Amino acid sequence: MAKYQCMTCGYMYDEEKGAAPEILAGTPFDKIPDTWVCPMCGASKKFFVKRG
Repeated sequence: MAKYQCMTCGYMYDEEKGAAPEILAGTPFDKIPDTWVCPMCGASKKFFVKRG
Protein backbone atom coordinates (compact mmCIF):
# COMPACT_ATOMS: atom_id res chain seq x y z
CA MET A 1 0.00 0.00 0.00
CA ALA A 2 1.17 3.51 -0.78
CA LYS A 3 1.98 6.51 1.38
CA TYR A 4 1.25 10.15 0.57
CA GLN A 5 3.02 13.12 2.13
CA CYS A 6 1.58 16.58 2.75
CA MET A 7 3.92 19.06 1.12
CA THR A 8 2.80 21.78 3.53
CA CYS A 9 3.63 20.16 6.88
CA GLY A 10 5.14 16.74 6.15
CA TYR A 11 2.23 14.65 7.51
CA MET A 12 2.29 11.16 6.00
CA TYR A 13 -0.96 9.44 5.01
CA ASP A 14 -0.38 5.69 5.02
CA GLU A 15 -3.09 3.74 3.16
CA GLU A 16 -2.44 0.76 5.41
CA LYS A 17 -3.20 2.78 8.58
CA GLY A 18 -5.79 5.29 7.33
CA ALA A 19 -6.43 8.53 9.22
CA ALA A 20 -8.53 7.76 12.28
CA PRO A 21 -11.28 8.34 13.03
CA GLU A 22 -12.73 9.41 9.67
CA ILE A 23 -10.64 7.39 7.18
CA LEU A 24 -10.52 3.65 7.86
CA ALA A 25 -7.34 1.57 7.61
CA GLY A 26 -6.88 0.19 4.11
CA THR A 27 -8.52 3.15 2.35
CA PRO A 28 -6.70 4.02 -0.90
CA PHE A 29 -5.81 7.71 -1.18
CA ASP A 30 -7.87 8.10 -4.36
CA LYS A 31 -10.97 6.89 -2.49
CA ILE A 32 -10.71 9.60 0.19
CA PRO A 33 -13.32 12.34 -0.43
CA ASP A 34 -11.95 15.49 -2.10
CA THR A 35 -13.23 17.48 0.87
CA TRP A 36 -10.77 15.70 3.21
CA VAL A 37 -7.93 17.86 4.52
CA CYS A 38 -4.62 17.14 6.22
CA PRO A 39 -5.33 16.43 9.91
CA MET A 40 -2.19 18.33 10.93
CA CYS A 41 -2.36 21.57 8.93
CA GLY A 42 -5.65 21.61 7.01
CA ALA A 43 -4.10 21.47 3.52
CA SER A 44 -6.31 19.96 0.79
CA LYS A 45 -5.61 16.64 -0.95
CA LYS A 46 -3.95 18.43 -3.87
CA PHE A 47 -0.99 19.22 -1.59
CA PHE A 48 -0.18 15.51 -1.11
CA VAL A 49 2.38 13.62 -3.18
CA LYS A 50 2.89 9.86 -3.44
CA ARG A 51 5.92 8.58 -1.56
CA GLY A 52 5.76 4.83 -1.91
